[in-house]
Amino acid sequence: MTSTSESTQLSPPVSTAAVVSHGRKDVHTALERVRAVAQQAGIELVDEPRSADIAIVLGGDGTMLRTLARLLEANVPVIGVNFGRVGFLASIRQEDLERDLPRVFAGEYRAVELPTLQVDLNGGSYVAVNDVVTTSSVLGRMIELAWAVGGEQLGAVPCDGMICATPSGSTAYNLSNGGPVLVRGLDALAVTFIAPHSLHARTIVVPRGLTVTLRNATADVPAAVLVDGHQVGELAPGDESSIYLGAKRSLLATLPETTFFGRYRETFSS
Repeated sequence: MTSTSESTQLSPPVSTAAVVSHGRKDVHTALERVRAVAQQAGIELVDEPRSADIAIVLGGDGTMLRTLARLLEANVPVIGVNFGRVGFLASIRQEDLERDLPRVFAGEYRAVELPTLQVDLNGGSYVAVNDVVTTSSVLGRMIELAWAVGGEQLGAVPCDGMICATPSGSTAYNLSNGGPVLVRGLDALAVTFIAPHSLHARTIVVPRGLTVTLRNATADVPAAVLVDGHQVGELAPGDESSIYLGAKRSLLATLPETTFFGRYRETFSS
């Protein structure tokens, strides 16, 4: 069974692969296992992921997202062997590495394009694979964010911040704040407030082509802007940012049977 939101076309066989691992976890044994499978399949392991046919991630969702961001526009699909806690984006379990990796090398995987976000801030532009978070720069201080979608003003909300998430990012910080899960294949972003001091602040899903404009309406507290968990700048009181679905897309590789709904059930229904 395959998800209706994902392509049914498989991929050409692999001749070169790169391995990316979590910097703070010991995956030495797993790396040796990958090398053994690659050698048996006649696959060359290369050091530079951008020059490989596929990138194999030994880690969790954080390592997957960093690798997807690193390989934007490289046309290199990224497949994960889960060494993390959740591993929602991973297709291969640790114990199935020897069974499933030869299938990947033979082209038995799907490459799924995932949308990214672009945020324009203080004259610079940044790309997010996961999410753009705007939050108070002062611990314990609430901020007020005025927002608009497609040029239509939607008011100002006192809150701890706002999350704009891609479909792949919708199952992360967005989900933990009560935001919706966006099914893989949707070309949209989710807007979710963090701890809003309002009974009327509701999450909203915005399609491609509409821009979310955010203004720091707080009189005396700056707002930090984080792209995939890393601060890229601040909104001083009165400053604005623009967030929208960008032109770049990340490329996630999955096994044919590893559907979005299957991973959702396994990850979040237990």
